[in-house]
Amino acid sequence: MDAQQALNTIKASGIVAGMRGAFPPDVALRVSDTLMGEGINVFELMMNSEEPIFAMQALKAEYGEDACVGMGTVLDVDTAHAVLDAGADFVVSPAFQPEVVAAVQARGVLVGPGVATPSEAVAAWDMGVKLLKLFPIGALGIDYFRAIFGPLQHMSFMCNGAMDDYNAREFIGAGALACGMGGWLVGDGTWSKSRLRSRARILTNAVASARDGARLIEG
Repeated sequence: MDAQQALNTIKASGIVAGMRGAFPPDVALRVSDTLMGEGINVFELMMNSEEPIFAMQALKAEYGEDACVGMGTVLDVDTAHAVLDAGADFVVSPAFQPEVVAAVQARGVLVGPGVATPSEAVAAWDMGVKLLKLFPIGALGIDYFRAIFGPLQHMSFMCNGAMDDYNAREFIGAGALACGMGGWLVGDGTWSKSRLRSRARILTNAVASARDGARLIEG
């Protein structure tokens, strides 16, 4: 999946399901299968987890082009090359590291560096970044997002960090392209399918409602 395809898939979904911790391949497949059934098809494995590259490859082998599967918490160039060699559809980091951005872009893959200030956002965008991971925006709140987004509405932001259905609705409604959802959506790897299904339905309804509201305001 090239960078534009990945960006389009993330935009269409509005939700990136992130799995950090005890999500080896079998657990990641069980969780993703449940979320796929509820219309969530973008998954971010994370390098500080159990067998993250194998888990990412298991999801890619299972779903092919029906899902967009990438890797997060990529903190150096060597790791970036390793996950790209393993077939990551996108690469995400909690920080803006120009050398990591350049390495991923050179491979034609979508990269979402973490930014928290307007200066970081502009510097990353000037490098040709098409998706900025605003982190940890959940802790900073909707007012901070609106303050940054006001002068930077030509940029695409994915909101991450301390996210739940309530603030996801707020951020999407205020202009975020997508929200990265971790523990609130997928738990710790032990949740039942029914609990995962319930959270997924709450979240997809929240995102759909926020988008409908934004369209009404624009109209």
